[in-house]
Amino acid sequence: QVQLVESGGGMVQAGGSLRLSCAASGSIFKMGWYRQAPGKQRELVATITSGGYTNYADSVKGRFTISRDNAKNTVWLQMNSLKLEDTAVYYCYAANSKFSSWGQGTQVTVSS
Repeated sequence: QVQLVESGGGMVQAGGSLRLSCAASGSIFKMGWYRQAPGKQRELVATITSGGYTNYADSVKGRFTISRDNAKNTVWLQMNSLKLEDTAVYYCYAANSKFSSWGQGTQVTVSS
């Protein structure tokens, strides 16, 4: 298992930007972000492998960008053009072939 430390959540007006970061305590094959809004299931936002392969939810394509630094075991999520429906708790996710880990979650609130 690895420990994940998230940062960067907060409140922003619609159309604004936020950047989330997540640092892992060890090397990880796949890192990414999921989110969970009140009353809804947790859903994929974006993932990235150590080789740089990315996967995005359709709802965030063109607005969010995921990136990582393998040497620092850190992943970032740049969120632009935020919408009210992006409001959720965002969870960092990390997985290797044998385990997966979740961060504690960071709140992102988009206001009108």
